[in-house]
Amino acid sequence: MEKIIEKKRSKIYIADNAEDENLIDYFKANDNFEFVGSSVDGRQVVEDVEKLQPDVLVMEVLLQNLDGFAVLESLKNMKDKCPKVFFVSNLSHSGFVTKALQSGASYFMVKPVSPENLENRINEVLNNGIKREGNRELDEKISNIFISIGIPAHIKGYQFLREAVKLAVEEPEIIGSITKRLYPTIAERFETSSSKVERGMRHAIEVAWNRGKIENINNIFGLKIYNRNEKPTNGELIALIADKMIIDY
Repeated sequence: MEKIIEKKRSKIYIADNAEDENLIDYFKANDNFEFVGSSVDGRQVVEDVEKLQPDVLVMEVLLQNLDGFAVLESLKNMKDKCPKVFFVSNLSHSGFVTKALQSGASYFMVKPVSPENLENRINEVLNNGIKREGNRELDEKISNIFISIGIPAHIKGYQFLREAVKLAVEEPEIIGSITKRLYPTIAERFETSSSKVERGMRHAIEVAWNRGKIENINNIFGLKIYNRNEKPTNGELIALIADKMIIDY
């Protein structure tokens, strides 16, 4: 008789100060995860994570006693046993995003977040869906470029563009199929439509150019690429930044 091998479930801990327990209820009922605990107290989170050793820690930045960044710093002594950290927060300022990635988080998502979308991001990281090593450094570099050229982190276009650049780093050929592959892939990940992805990216670029930080992008790439009256298309900007990431790596 053939032996059935049970798939190992990833242990997940949720530290969220939100009143609704949407995420907690979702992962408690999810057969792919073993829900091991939750708390709104940062000190308790550190104690629980060190004891329970979950694979994934989903965490809000604002917690009681210790904030999310302090929790992450405290967990660094766990080294290779430290869980993958996913910040899910109402704080959308670009500084928080950058600080989270610099501190060692795997992902930063701005609320409201659907449990299904969060699960997809978790699976990507746990299953090495983003293939290049140094994913955190890649996120950080992309975020820093966007901040430098004036794309605010709280708008949807920022998230769309960042995902697009990461896709283009992994699969450079996807730039040649923006409408058929790139937009639909991002739309699926963010549970929206391709047209909204395209418009969101366009809006983000418009915002950056209206802020007048054109010289910053020229300084980043070491060339005078654009001027005040010359804005890149979505594909041009994605390809330009992706190429720089590939060269840097």
